[in-house]
Amino acid sequence: QVQLVESGGGLVQAGGSLRLSCVASGSIFSINVMGWYRQAPGKVRERVASITSRGSSSYADSMKGRFTISTDIAKNAVYLQMNSLKPEDTAVYYCNLRQAADVYWGQGTPVTVSS
Repeated sequence: QVQLVESGGGLVQAGGSLRLSCVASGSIFSINVMGWYRQAPGKVRERVASITSRGSSSYADSMKGRFTISTDIAKNAVYLQMNSLKPEDTAVYYCNLRQAADVYWGQGTPVTVSS
């Protein structure tokens, strides 16, 4: 079984920054993909960014240039540095791990950006 625990969410003013962290525990394969998704109130969950265990990252178009995903393989951790935050970035941010045919989710950490 795999568990994902996110942290780092909170309230920030527009233009500010936050750094989200997610640590995975349990049976973690050496080859996997970790990522961040978000879900705003009344909207569907959307992908923010993902990174492979080899360090290859990709971003949703609206996050490019503002968000940076990184990973610490030794800690089974993934991070999301969010800069120049906008009110429309307000959402619950979820950590995601994909390995083999399995997908795991964290419980989510809320981010609120005030204008």
